[in-house]
Amino acid sequence: MNVSNNKRANIIVILIIAANFSLPHVSESSQECKEWLVQSIPIDMPHLPRVPGVLSTGDVFQWLAGNSSKRLDIIAQYWELLAAPDDPRSRDYGYSKANMQEFGAKEGYDVYKAIENAADRNVNVRYDYLSHSGVYPEYTTEPSNLASGRPNVKNVTLLLGEWYGSGIVHAKVWISDHRDVYIRSANQDWKSLTQLTQNQFGMNNGKLIEQFLAGYFIDPKERCRSPLPPYVEIPLVAGYPTLSDPYMFKISVQTPGYSNSTLWPHFNCLSFSPPELLLGTYQADEQAWVDTIKSVGSGSIVRINTMDWLGQSEYMTPTVYRSSISSAISEVVFSKQATVKLLVAYWKYSISNADQYLKFLLDSNVLCSSSKYNDCAGKVEIKYYKVPGFNLTGPAKFPIGTSTGNIYPGFTRVNHGKYVVSDVRAHVATSNLVWDYFYVTAGVSFGTYTPAIVSQLQQVFDADWNSPYAVPIKAFQLSC
Repeated sequence: MNVSNNKRANIIVILIIAANFSLPHVSESSQECKEWLVQSIPIDMPHLPRVPGVLSTGDVFQWLAGNSSKRLDIIAQYWELLAAPDDPRSRDYGYSKANMQEFGAKEGYDVYKAIENAADRNVNVRYDYLSHSGVYPEYTTEPSNLASGRPNVKNVTLLLGEWYGSGIVHAKVWISDHRDVYIRSANQDWKSLTQLTQNQFGMNNGKLIEQFLAGYFIDPKERCRSPLPPYVEIPLVAGYPTLSDPYMFKISVQTPGYSNSTLWPHFNCLSFSPPELLLGTYQADEQAWVDTIKSVGSGSIVRINTMDWLGQSEYMTPTVYRSSISSAISEVVFSKQATVKLLVAYWKYSISNADQYLKFLLDSNVLCSSSKYNDCAGKVEIKYYKVPGFNLTGPAKFPIGTSTGNIYPGFTRVNHGKYVVSDVRAHVATSNLVWDYFYVTAGVSFGTYTPAIVSQLQQVFDADWNSPYAVPIKAFQLSC
């Protein structure tokens, strides 16, 4: 299945960095920002409590649109904020109005209206599509309707296939008034608000971050010319050139959702993929994942949450095998006696051979205790995250009107968040842990050493991990 046609891949955008920025590797800002974690929790999950102070995705979307007074920039691959239960082509087809209300589809409508109201207030709204023109069956209907008759609304598709080969743009972002920034895993559809688990990051008065992100909104007249270099020389055969001193910025942050907030400045960073976007300064997204894993203290815990996990490429021919994340996990288990907890989505479209790679990772525990000479007290724990109803998704009816037996709309009921958090650093991402997302897919992530965000993200993970929806996987059973 091709990534660009599969909604499971959740393609959207926020490819960043203005190429003409020339900044030192560390910069300290006197500005004070506010940061929040943002989360979507699907309906019908009564045993998963919301962590106090964590905002809901739908509320943040509406707040950003409602508080925009000058400009609202949205980068997305597709829009499906409006449910379509009467369209036989739709994955919502056949569900009743009562069903759609119960599913929470109105939240998508409310977000759509909030954007429409911003446009009617004469806010300059820009929509960027990347990779292709939306997804079947709506394609660009919703943003095109919003742009129709409104000169202040710009709706542009950016096709990156020739620049990125087989890859797509997978990141997601909103920017309001050049000030408020939202980096997310959630797609621009109603299902991401109430039918998928999501974990995201929002910043109020994040002017410094906005400067980097805004560079991706290229003037439409320049879109026939690639803003990227024709090629990048990679001196290391293994992959990205490792930056010993990647660019970081130090800012004072308030975390209103957390009681132990402090204004003491801490380091933050943005990371990107693929390597063409690093410009010799920024950290590769894969390196940011690895560095966050390796930041764990001796005897502490690394918590990893992802939708997809695979120790190879998924869409490349020939297959590319890559063990960077697995190797980092094994390293901290053996060298730092760390516990690594890995939570992986299990749903209707799970990658078929992911289970094999995960069980091989569990063999680290066997090696750790294989000899009395091993000074190893670390371990790996892995669970599948099964959202109730994950195997009963799709249209309620066939086009001829007969029942399908599904009880939830298609491409729902999945853990869609991507992040890693150690005891000192948090990394909120849009990349799945698959080779393609780091090397041929455009993305952006945010990392921080802010203790309040680190602590709160740990609580979010623990709530998922300790819920009845997280099921341990077993290691290979070897027979003699």
